[in-house]
Amino acid sequence: MRSVVFAAACAVMLAGAASAADLPRPYYYSPVIPASSYGWTGPYLGGNLGYEWGTTSNNPTRPSGFEGGLQAGYNWQTGQLVFGGEADLQLSGANDTVAPWKFTNPWFGTLRARGGVAVNHFLIYGTLGFAVGELQAETFSLQTESRTNVGWTGGAGVEMALNQNWSAKIEYLYLNLGSSNFTVTGVNNGFSASVIRTGINYHF
Repeated sequence: MRSVVFAAACAVMLAGAASAADLPRPYYYSPVIPASSYGWTGPYLGGNLGYEWGTTSNNPTRPSGFEGGLQAGYNWQTGQLVFGGEADLQLSGANDTVAPWKFTNPWFGTLRARGGVAVNHFLIYGTLGFAVGELQAETFSLQTESRTNVGWTGGAGVEMALNQNWSAKIEYLYLNLGSSNFTVTGVNNGFSASVIRTGINYHF
């Protein structure tokens, strides 16, 4: 009797093993993570704060100081490539005094094209465009002159998406405002500067 039970058990085990061998094997795979999982297309508006340091042509002054302002722009994304445009307006405390002159850059603004590559939640970009701003000269006799010049600007930055609507960035810009003749100095004076700033944007 034991032999019959043992033989039946062995038959059941062999049949189960054969059935298991006929089942399809599981398929293991690694999911492909897209290079850019965040969409940059659309308008945005934000603010920034940074530091500006520069030189006055034909003059020993080196104006520097904190700056801050607002920016707005629009991005178009195709694959990993992102193109767009941005405008900003900045108030600046950059100034320097070397007797008998004081030069100040009270404000500047830019209108730039941007282009870069999106990788996950990061956008690495370069930027180039026009700049406009004021250069103010003053003497100890309290004689003051102001000139508003148009020039150019260029730079690069990195922007990181914090969530679907908010992003933060760090950016470097080189600013050249050209030159104009100043009566108080008797020569053409211009202003060029470096700006490094951080900012935050809201994407609509």
